Amino acid sequence: MSYKGGFSSSSASFNGFGNRNPANLSIAGPSGNGLTHPVQSSITNGVNGGGYPPTPPNLNMRIGKCMCCNSTLRFPITVTCFRCTVCQTINDLKPSTQRSEPNTPLTLDRIRSMINTCTINSNSNGKGTPNYDILEQAIQKTFSNWYTLNESFSNPESVIRSMMKSIESILKRPGRVLKRKEDIKFLMIILENPLLGQHNNFPQELHHHHDIIKRTFGLLSNLSNELHHYLVNWFTRLSTDVFRKRIELVNSFITFLLNKQRNTSPGTSPDYESDWRISSAARVMALLYYIELLADFNTWEQRSGKFAFCQYPFLISMGGKMRIMEFDAKRQKDMKAQEAILKILFYKRVTTPTLTLKIRRDYLIEDSLKQIEDSENEMELKKSLRIEFVGEDGVDAGGLKKEWFLLLVRHLFDPKFGMFTWDEDSKLCWFNPASLETSDQYYLVGVVIGLAIYNSTILDVHLPLACYKKLFDMPVGLEDLKVFQPSFAKGLEQMLTFEGDVESTFCRDFVGEYEAFGDLQRVPLVPNGQNIPVTKYNREEYVERYVNFVLTDSIKEQFEPFKRGFYHVCGGNALSLFQPEEIELLVRGSAEPLEIDELQAVTVYERFHEDEETIRNFWSIFREMDPPMQRKLLTFVTGTDRFPATGLANVAFKISCIGEDSERNGSCNARIFP
Repeated sequence: MSYKGGFSSSSASFNGFGNRNPANLSIAGPSGNGLTHPVQSSITNGVNGGGYPPTPPNLNMRIGKCMCCNSTLRFPITVTCFRCTVCQTINDLKPSTQRSEPNTPLTLDRIRSMINTCTINSNSNGKGTPNYDILEQAIQKTFSNWYTLNESFSNPESVIRSMMKSIESILKRPGRVLKRKEDIKFLMIILENPLLGQHNNFPQELHHHHDIIKRTFGLLSNLSNELHHYLVNWFTRLSTDVFRKRIELVNSFITFLLNKQRNTSPGTSPDYESDWRISSAARVMALLYYIELLADFNTWEQRSGKFAFCQYPFLISMGGKMRIMEFDAKRQKDMKAQEAILKILFYKRVTTPTLTLKIRRDYLIEDSLKQIEDSENEMELKKSLRIEFVGEDGVDAGGLKKEWFLLLVRHLFDPKFGMFTWDEDSKLCWFNPASLETSDQYYLVGVVIGLAIYNSTILDVHLPLACYKKLFDMPVGLEDLKVFQPSFAKGLEQMLTFEGDVESTFCRDFVGEYEAFGDLQRVPLVPNGQNIPVTKYNREEYVERYVNFVLTDSIKEQFEPFKRGFYHVCGGNALSLFQPEEIELLVRGSAEPLEIDELQAVTVYERFHEDEETIRNFWSIFREMDPPMQRKLLTFVTGTDRFPATGLANVAFKISCIGEDSERNGSCNARIFP
C-alpha cells in the first residue's frame, strides 16, 4: 500500500472521499467556515411515529468518523483506509500489516553504537565531520512505527528535524483504530518530548511542532470514555513539575491559535467554535484538570467562591454533563424516596417511593394528565417513574415506561390531534396557534419531555432547535425559522433581497397569518397593520416582526404552559450546564448510522451464551438487514430508532431466554425474548 497526494489500497484507489456540500444531508462534516456540528438526516419510518420513508442508502458507500478531528466522512466500502478532508489524517479501517512488522527498538546503547560507527567512518575517510545518515535513518524508521516507538525513545539534537517529521508522519496515519490502552502509549511518549514546549528555541521547526501538538491532542480527545479514564489515572501519577508542563503546553497552544486568528482578522472575535484544534486542546485540558465531576458539581452548587469546572461547562464533555444530570436526578429521587419512608414511619401516611401511574390504554392522555396534575403527584414527579397498564399483567422493568412514553408522544404530536403542526419539507413540528386544546395538554407535553430526560429515555419528538433555545430564553430569528419552515423563510429572504418594487410585487401588509381549521386568520403585527403596506423601506421591520410572530407571539398560550411543565421536572442546576443543541440531542438521541459491532459488544445475554447458534444467527440476520429495517428492530427492542447521545455503549440491549415454563409473553422495549 502506498500513497502520494491521495492514496491507493489493494482494493481501490481514491483521494480523500469526503463531502463538504451541506445539501447532502447523509454526510456530516465540515462547512466552508470550518468544522461544524454533524448534520444527519432524521431516519423516520412507520414504527417511530413519523410515517415517512427514509432516503434509500447508497449501498456502495460507508460513513465513518475521523479519529483525529471527529469529522464524519463517506467513503467506498471496498477501501481499507481513507484520508480525512479536514485534517488530512489517514484512517486505517484495518490494522496495517506493513506497519506492524517488528523493528529493533531504539535504545541508548544502540544510539551510542551508531554514533561511534559514524565517528570511526568519518576518521577513516579523512573527512573529519561525522556523517549521521545511518542514525537519522534509524530514528526515522523508529518514529514512523508506533509499535517500535512504544519500546524506545531518544532525542539526539543532531537529528531533530528527522525525528519531528517522523512523529508527524505516524500521527497522520496511526495504522489502526485506537481502542486499547496499549494502543495509546505512543501518544504519551510523544508528549514526553521536551522539544514540544521549546519551539521558540527552534523557529525553523515551528510548523512541525504545532502539527504534532494538534494531531496528538486530536487523537487524545476522541478516545473512548474508558481510555479517557485510563489517561486521567496516568496523569495523576505525574510529578507536579511535569503536570504543570502539560498544562502549560495545552495553554500555550490554545493561546497561539487564538492570537493567530486575531492577527489574521483584526477587529473580529476569534472563531474558536469551528476550530477543531482548539476544541481538541480544550478537551485535553479538561482531562488534565479532571477531578471528580460529581464533587466539582457539588462545589459549584454551594456557590462557595471556589473554582469549579462547572463554571465553564464548555470544558465538560456531553458524557460528563449527562453523568451530572443522572447524579442530580438520582439524588432527588432518593430524597423523595426517603421522604416517603419517613411519612410511613412517623406520620402513618400511606405513600410509595416511586411515582406509579396506572393507565388505561383507551384513555391514555386523560389518565396521564389527571394523575400528573394530581396535587400530591405534582410534587412527586421527581420520584422514579413506574407505569402500570390497567388490566394487564407485567412488572415495569423499564419496558412499560418506554412504551408509555412512545404511545403518549405519538398521540400528543400527531397532527390530527391538533396540538402541533407538521411541515412536510423539514419533517419537523411546531406549536399550533389555533389549537383548541387546553393549556393543561401543553403542560403535559412539557412534563413528558422533562420526565424523559429525568428518566434517561429517548423520545421520538420532532421539535426544532428553536424550541430548546426558547426554553433557555435565548433569542430566535430567521435562521431558526429556516430550519422548520424552510419554504416560508425562503420567501422572506427573497423579499429582503428583491431589487424591484416590493409593494406591488409581494402585495403584503403588516399582518401575520395562520390557518385555523381551514380558515385563514389574520393578526396585525403592529397597530393598524392591515393598512400599512410592506415596502422597500420597511421590509426589514416586517420580516423581523413576522418571524417573531411565528416563533413567539402567536404561540404564547401554548408555549408558556409547555415551558412550565418542562421546568417543573427539570428545574435543577444540572440543566444549566447544557446548551440547547445538547438538550435536543438528549431528548431525541443520536441519528448517526448504527454500528452493529458496537451494539453487539454491549449486549447482555440472559440464559444464553454469545457463541450459541441462535445468537450467531441473530447477529448475522441483523447485519444483513438494510438500515431502515435495522432501525425498526432497534425501535422494537428499545422503543426508539435512535441511541443515546453518548453512543451505542449506553444502549440497554438484552437478549433473554425465558424458557418454556414461563407465562410471560414475548415483550419489547427492554429486551428480546426468542
